[in-house]
Amino acid sequence: MKTILGYSDKFSVAPNQPIAFKISSENTASFALQVVRLIHGDANPAGPGYKDELIEAAVNGIYPGRRQSITSGSYAAVPAHPVLSKLEDLTFQAFIYPTTPGKTGQVIASLWDETRQAGFYLALDGVNGLSLTIGDGVGVAETIALGRPVLSGQWYAVAVSFAAATGVVTMLQLPLHHQPRNQDAAHRSAILTKRGVGAPIAEFIFAARDAAGKTGFYNGKIDAPRLLSEALDEAGLAALCQAGIAAAPLGQIVAAWDFSEDISGTSFKDTSSNGLDGRIYQLPARAVTGHNWDGSVFRWQDAPCQYGAIHFHDDDIYDAGWETDAIWQVPADLKSGLYAARLTVEGDEDYIPFVVTPSQERAAAPVLLILPSASYLAYANEHLAFDADLAERVHDMVPVFTPADIFLSEHREYGGSLYDRHSDNSGIYYSSRLRPILNMRPKYQSWLGGSGSALWQLNADTHLTGWLEQSGLEYDCISDDDLHENGAAILARYRCVVTGTHPEYVSTAMQDHLASFQANGGRLVYLGGNGFYWRIAYHATLPGVVEVRRCEVGNGWITPPGEAFHSFNGEYGGLWRRLGRAPQVPTGVGFVAQGFDISSYYRRLPASKDPRAAFIFDGVGEAELIGDFGLIGGGAAGLELDCADVSLGTPAHALILAHSEAHTGNYLPTVETLLINYPGQSAEYSPTVRADMVFFETPSGGAVFSVGSIAWAGSLSHNHYRNNVSAITANVIRRFISPEAF
Repeated sequence: MKTILGYSDKFSVAPNQPIAFKISSENTASFALQVVRLIHGDANPAGPGYKDELIEAAVNGIYPGRRQSITSGSYAAVPAHPVLSKLEDLTFQAFIYPTTPGKTGQVIASLWDETRQAGFYLALDGVNGLSLTIGDGVGVAETIALGRPVLSGQWYAVAVSFAAATGVVTMLQLPLHHQPRNQDAAHRSAILTKRGVGAPIAEFIFAARDAAGKTGFYNGKIDAPRLLSEALDEAGLAALCQAGIAAAPLGQIVAAWDFSEDISGTSFKDTSSNGLDGRIYQLPARAVTGHNWDGSVFRWQDAPCQYGAIHFHDDDIYDAGWETDAIWQVPADLKSGLYAARLTVEGDEDYIPFVVTPSQERAAAPVLLILPSASYLAYANEHLAFDADLAERVHDMVPVFTPADIFLSEHREYGGSLYDRHSDNSGIYYSSRLRPILNMRPKYQSWLGGSGSALWQLNADTHLTGWLEQSGLEYDCISDDDLHENGAAILARYRCVVTGTHPEYVSTAMQDHLASFQANGGRLVYLGGNGFYWRIAYHATLPGVVEVRRCEVGNGWITPPGEAFHSFNGEYGGLWRRLGRAPQVPTGVGFVAQGFDISSYYRRLPASKDPRAAFIFDGVGEAELIGDFGLIGGGAAGLELDCADVSLGTPAHALILAHSEAHTGNYLPTVETLLINYPGQSAEYSPTVRADMVFFETPSGGAVFSVGSIAWAGSLSHNHYRNNVSAITANVIRRFISPEAF
């Protein structure tokens, strides 16, 4: 059981800038906070073991504990307005696309004062379908249900009206497009004892009943909602559903909301004269197809009117909203690197990792390490081994769960990863760091990390920080956030850049900054696998969140038709390979295969004897197997593998120095490399299922060295760092930081 958790307001912080820590502790008496420099996060006793360095920091100390909760679920809200509180008669109409219609109490729209039981809300109530609740603020609220369920994944026009003088409620449910069996139009009229809606002073809310109480979250899309100040009969409701707001007399229109406005932002417009604009909360999915999408357009910017829907989820989470417990002003002279706030209570601990970026006032270190924080977010709090039926087959072993994994499975309010699905089975498009991320921690072992240490993402990257610390090479550290925001200026200060073990998720700006760095003579050391693979988008104004659209090929889920363009910036999503910028362009190698049981080794090829590569193998014998040892699966070539391909961008002059070999039959080619599926494509039979070690020169005296394997860094510490993987890595980096041009 996890009893202490936390997160920070940023992942990268510059010297002389503040970072805030937000913490929840089940022990409400106290907890301890200490800042540490993370050196080696792998606790496996077969290696160097866990290592950190305590930092003398003013923020270190004992703090009073308190529980802080997360309430997930997205909604949209319009601030309280006098025109809303003056409603007597009313009509509400919208198009809905429910995705968990069997769940009761899902509110579509609400103008509701819970304390006074005043106002109304329209909901889905399981088998009873649409229900309308009316409260006059002086008695018990009344509810009337249509009595006809809706089906999942179908568009409906729904409408309700209420006449205060008579208490008459009229409801209409009209299936759109291809009407499913037993889903003809349904309607009902009834008389309530209520004679008004009680003048609620409240927000108008979509997809939840009460924003303050966070209840009644709805799963599904809502499109083109409108509110009138008159009660319509059945014929009037039908006309409104079919002809839209044009069917309503101008004087009756209270609000006509257009969700196609500001799709990249967090607001939406009311096109009526009342200006009842609103905003969204917890990032429901936008740039999704609406009720009128006809398949003629696929880019939402080309026809925003066909993307006027918002897809709400009861488990959306952007910002946990916790209060701050401690703030640390990072010293101006603190060395750049990977740090953490270590939190301890009796029987439990947590780490909040963060990067301290290099000071602009100090000379740059010879080496810049880029930690792939965008990829950390892609896997943040993933539930695949719990939720995916094929997890054991993919891994070829029974997944071993840590207390953190079990906690996440039991507490879905902490959100999932970009590989997970929402509770309604739709894919998760957005992932944020403004929440505790339990698998982005030192000491964390992942079911994805193969046998042995079983590390993935951040903790695997501490194999690199541990090696750099041991090697004596001075290095600075930044994250993907920094590369995206200010990459050109940062990279210009360095000659040699080193990647993390798995920089899989990359924005356009990140690609552009690295390409410019390489064109100007920069040297790139790619010490990972499956890098530069998926295109992502960062939000322009919301910090710490990334978006992915898995179009054309899926991984955990695949984007529905018409939703392949990112909502954050309008770019087409998917694989960089499909966008003309395959990973082979910046690194010489690209993702071709994966397997998650054991790792293998590399064997040198004739090109390794080329004089151009002599520096790489200084001190390494020609017949030596490279990396037939290691903490990740027992070898340096494993988990996910990249190989060279001139047709995808590997330079023709590149030297393929070594191949990996002897992988198990669990190593299989990636989906996008297959034109047709047939037996005999595993590593046992296919020579293309391998990692390639590649070197090539670039313009202006630059160069690239790539290993094409996530497991490579796990072999660095073998035999107290005295081994050929460590030697090759040191040879390359020391040559790459040399001012001598290639």
